[in-house]
Amino acid sequence: QVQLVESGGGLVQPGGSLRLSCAASGFTFRLFLMNWFRQVSGKQRELVASITSGGSTNYVDSVKGRFTISRDNAKNTVYLQMNSLKPEDTAIYYCNVRRVGVVHWGQGTQVTVSS
Repeated sequence: QVQLVESGGGLVQPGGSLRLSCAASGFTFRLFLMNWFRQVSGKQRELVASITSGGSTNYVDSVKGRFTISRDNAKNTVYLQMNSLKPEDTAIYYCNVRRVGVVHWGQGTQVTVSS
């Protein structure tokens, strides 16, 4: 079955960096578009970044120039490098894949940006 496991979250000061990882299994990872979402308590989940099977990327405006999504198909892993973090980046971050009409989510990893 499809499994997505996020890691790499934590507490970081404003201006700092974190790299999130999402290890995928149960499907042919290299063929699928992968997404990173984030959610603040009480708000809707927001699409942060996407990467296609061919490596094309897309970002929400608020993270452009600060975040970079990448993938390693040999490791079945998608990454989110987050630089110049701001307090408003504080959220639970989830990776996501849509496969055969079904959307799969990981358990999420908490990112807290605070001094």
